[in-house]
Amino acid sequence: MPAPASPLLGTLFHACGGLCASLCYTPQKKIRAWSWETYWLAQAAFCWLLLPVIGAWLTIPELSAVLAEAPKAAMLRSFGLGALYGIGGIAFGVAIRHLGFALTYSLAVGLSSVIGTLLPPLIAGNLGTVLAGHGGGWVIGGVLIGALGIGLCGWSGWLKEGDLRGSSAPGTFSARKGIPLCLLAGVLSAVFSFSLAAGQPVADVAAAHGAGHFQGNVIYLFSNTGAFFTSLLYCLWLGRRNRTLDEYTSAQAPLAANWLLAALSGLLWYCQFFFYGLGHTRMGSYGFSSWALHMILLVAFSNLLGLALREWRGCRPRTGRVLATALTVLVAAVLIIAYGNNLAAA
Repeated sequence: MPAPASPLLGTLFHACGGLCASLCYTPQKKIRAWSWETYWLAQAAFCWLLLPVIGAWLTIPELSAVLAEAPKAAMLRSFGLGALYGIGGIAFGVAIRHLGFALTYSLAVGLSSVIGTLLPPLIAGNLGTVLAGHGGGWVIGGVLIGALGIGLCGWSGWLKEGDLRGSSAPGTFSARKGIPLCLLAGVLSAVFSFSLAAGQPVADVAAAHGAGHFQGNVIYLFSNTGAFFTSLLYCLWLGRRNRTLDEYTSAQAPLAANWLLAALSGLLWYCQFFFYGLGHTRMGSYGFSSWALHMILLVAFSNLLGLALREWRGCRPRTGRVLATALTVLVAAVLIIAYGNNLAAA
């Protein structure tokens, strides 16, 4: 039996997920004497390997029976698409070096939001049905407005960099290198939405065994481990090339603190999709809009966190007005998507 729809409660769960997503990379700033690849692999081991296993074991009744009954093809598709998502995450990190955080975020996350939300129903051939359905126009409109708001956030971040650094671009700016990577990151990050959709038959089996709203946690056993597999290969290659593999045991690093920070990063990353699953199962017939809600709320909370940490202090009034407009548009997009889903549920 499908879980009952409750779009407003689902939106609140997506807000919890977006908040966790906006916080998940902040512990990285406190890492000491570890290279990027050492930290990345450590946090990936928690968020993409260990925690999905624990989460599924705690929340999926009769897990072994679910895995035995679930279609193996769905498991493999979810794993493979998750591996592609892992490549997108790597491309995102490299793109930031060439375009800066603001422009990378607006291009990659905005593209991921639109592709990851609209392409699944388009491929399934039911986008027209969605548009004609009760509240469907509101949902699609909210997705597009959300993409506009993400773009405005990117513009405000670009202006902020110019205000605080005295230039309009980072010192290593290279559009020729950064934009292709950014587009690749946006497309492959959206693939995670496809990975979750591919694993839905496994979640359906879990629901039949009584998993209820926690049914999505079983998908992460495959989507997340796919992302971990890609990250493992890349980080091991970097560690060997840069001779940093011994940092995990180096006496020069505060090992206990670094491992705790990596675990905290992994926990926050996993929690974003733990709450995503709780929200997605409550969105009703327009569940595909979950990805847009997650992306929009992630960007909104990231910018609000920056305001709370006073990262925008010293910016020109014009920059503040653009940011305020962007946040207003994002809030409007969330409300419009929630309203459309609520119309459909009613």
